[in-house]
Amino acid sequence: MDTIGYYNKYASAVFEQTVELDREEDRQAFLGCLEEGDTILDLGCGSGRDSLAFYELGYDVTPLDASEEMCKLAEIHTGLEVLNMDYEEMEFDEVFDGIWGNEALIHVPEDDMPGVLRKVIDALCQGGILFLSFQEGDFEGIQNGRYFCYYTQEKLERILKETGRLEIKKIWTEGADGLDDDERLIRVLARKLS
Repeated sequence: MDTIGYYNKYASAVFEQTVELDREEDRQAFLGCLEEGDTILDLGCGSGRDSLAFYELGYDVTPLDASEEMCKLAEIHTGLEVLNMDYEEMEFDEVFDGIWGNEALIHVPEDDMPGVLRKVIDALCQGGILFLSFQEGDFEGIQNGRYFCYYTQEKLERILKETGRLEIKKIWTEGADGLDDDERLIRVLARKLS
């Protein structure tokens, strides 16, 4: 079973495990760089938890997920239409003021990351804000039925700078609700260069 197949099969369990996780601090860091009413793409929206939070604050939100079953649950939870596509299928051209990718790219193989980042950056308006988070570590492969790619802060920073299209505004590492005590997330806020 591939990673998307995993999320389709276990969508209800994943929804229950993630819908109540506290990501408020990260959302506020992201929203602090945007204007009320701005357009936001929620990459890998999962349960729709963050899409709903942004929508309730007055943002124009587009949730997107590759798992058809997660999309169905997110639509029920948020009342929003959820785009069912994987990142490689995205063809947006400077549509979004902000892109929220909370643990959204953790299943992308490192070799595929430059191409996926190109699609993501293409979707951002000039000067748009990108938030990404990744599990910290030095692992790439199958774990618990899914493909994962962890990063060190240095490696992630290098990959983002190599795009030549992003200015890193802030990068930080700390624990997060839903992770084990010894696990940490690397968060990045970046701006698309003009």
